[in-house]
Amino acid sequence: MKFNVSSSKLFAQLQAVSRVIAAKNSLQILEAVLFDLEGDVLTLTASDSETTIRTSLTVEDAQGAGKVAVGGKLLLETLKEFSEQPLTFQIDEQNFGLNITSANGTYSFVGANGLEYPEMPVEEGDNTFSMPANVLLEAINKTIFCTADDELRPVMNGIYFDLSEEKIAMVATDAHRLVRYINDGVKAAQAVSFILPKKPAQLLKQVLQKEAEEVKVTFGQKNAKFEFGTTVIVCRQIEGRFPNYNAVIPQNNTNKVIVDRQTIVNACKRVAVFANTGTSLLKLALSENQIKISAQDIDFSTSAEETIACDYAGMPMAIGFKAPFLIEILANIPSQEVVLQLADPARAGLILPAENEEGQDLLILLMPMLLND
Repeated sequence: MKFNVSSSKLFAQLQAVSRVIAAKNSLQILEAVLFDLEGDVLTLTASDSETTIRTSLTVEDAQGAGKVAVGGKLLLETLKEFSEQPLTFQIDEQNFGLNITSANGTYSFVGANGLEYPEMPVEEGDNTFSMPANVLLEAINKTIFCTADDELRPVMNGIYFDLSEEKIAMVATDAHRLVRYINDGVKAAQAVSFILPKKPAQLLKQVLQKEAEEVKVTFGQKNAKFEFGTTVIVCRQIEGRFPNYNAVIPQNNTNKVIVDRQTIVNACKRVAVFANTGTSLLKLALSENQIKISAQDIDFSTSAEETIACDYAGMPMAIGFKAPFLIEILANIPSQEVVLQLADPARAGLILPAENEEGQDLLILLMPMLLND
């Protein structure tokens, strides 16, 4: 089996699929990337047994056909050092040895029988919808930061896709924060839902960045499949019932604050340096048209406070939030101004963009922290 291929083209595709390979694998062959040559099409497959990604590219002067599994890490380290040039791959179908020939040298690898590589899972699901790649990428970017790492509640370790005939809602929560992103341009034939685990969501976030076409999503009881361009990603869904997110979103937060997003982000970052390292508590004291942001660490006798302007005409109140959570939420809101909707210091606050893009609705909930004073 033999073929010629562009070094940069192969490296880009190999880099995309190898992101799924886990540091530790239940099967040794999963540390490799499967090369499958058929005609002049080379298909690359990588998997961690839970998530599988497959992509393909066209090669030149192809001879023969077959499958071989090659160590992904070693191959990547080799290819990234090449400048753009044609490379010749020659694979011994008897011992699965791989030789790469460049203009100046030869590189030999030990491969494995590609027939031993696990097959990509097949889900016979009839739930299918399509969405633009840039919309899916934007939705993942706006929700993935709120996913949890909770072994006791695995349903919170992913992004919940809630589809209806009118819209799609993508939701993530770690019990302290909840983000809900709605897009009414993506619809399904009936009300269906599934939970996408964090790892394949991160993989989609990485490989979708250069894509501009539609993504076809198919899912059934166990797996979800994403197809775009020459790439297919199949992952196992998280089983279980996602929390009723609509029930926890408060509807009567009457204290409304409008503030410049970058101004409050920068102020929070400066003041947070002085917060207690154990609690990371930030206090926001609201009064007419201003917010006083403060933090202190009694153990080290350090404190800081900063006052910023805002649009607020409600009753004076003070509320505490965990600094990293608040800063990360504000950093993930795209608008120039943000709106804080609050009820009282003991109830969840809502953080929203002052203006949503057409057809979109972004809402983030943040639980408060108890203030000592």
